[in-house]
Formats: sequence, C-alpha cells, structure tokens
Amino acid sequence: MHEKFRHYTEALHPKFEALVSQPPVTTGILPPEIKGPGVYMFSEGGTNLYVGRTRNVRARYGQHTRLSSGHNSAPFAFKLARQMTGYIKAEYKAGEMSRPGLLLNAEFAAAFQQSLERIKRMDFRFVEEADPTRQCLLEVYASVVCGSPYNDFNTT
Repeated sequence: MHEKFRHYTEALHPKFEALVSQPPVTTGILPPEIKGPGVYMFSEGGTNLYVGRTRNVRARYGQHTRLSSGHNSAPFAFKLARQMTGYIKAEYKAGEMSRPGLLLNAEFAAAFQQSLERIKRMDFRFVEEADPTRQCLLEVYASVVCGSPYNDFNTT
C-alpha cells in the first residue's frame, strides 16, 4: 500500500470506534456540542441503517429530518419512501417515475414525509472529522463495516 494512502487509512478504525461508541441523540434535537464537519450514522432498533458525511452536521441533520426537505437534500428519506411504496428502480428521465415526479404522487409524497419523521426518531451518532479525504474514507469504511443497507455508492 502506498504510504500516502496508509496515512489516511490508519486513523479509520479508531474514528469508526469513536462513532459507534457515541451515546446516540434520540430526541431529534442535536446538543450544542455536536457541530462541524464529520461523519454521522442513523440507527434504529440497534441496526445501523445509513452513514453520511458533511461539512456542517447541524445543517445536514436538519436536511435529513425537516418536513420541508426535498428529494435532493434527504436521500435517506427518499430511499425509505421507495422501499415503503415499492418504487425501487431509479428513473433518471423526466416523468412520473423521476425523483421530482414521484413526489407528485400522493402515496409516495406521504411515504416521504413519514420517512422524514421516522428518521427524526432514529438514533443519531456523529464523529468530527475535518479532513475531507479522511471523511470520505471513513464514510465508506463505516458503511461497509456496519453493513448499512441504505448506503449505495453506485453512480449513473
């Protein structure tokens, strides 16, 4: 392994351990000490469901949980709504099966709102990480180690 890359990877497991050992936020309101850039995790019933990274955890948490959030700012809620409604396959052409089109569907829109509310009730953990490269690697590492089912690194 190249030394430059090893430098980044050596800190992954200790940061992961810090993330999973954090006492979770369970109230839907982040305490003031949770701030800044880093990696976060949503869990429910002891199962880690989604890992993300951000430059501003307070703003990002709001995007995941605010009822006014849209499909681009709340991808986890969108994935949960897809699962609830059976609209699993992503459609990238404009139309009723596209992301904006699905939100015009009353059943899907209701499922999306329910998902935002559900996420707000989930356990939330966060570990600060300012370096964007380490942040990226930690997100992937935590997703793989936890087996978070709603992380997917596919691109189109």
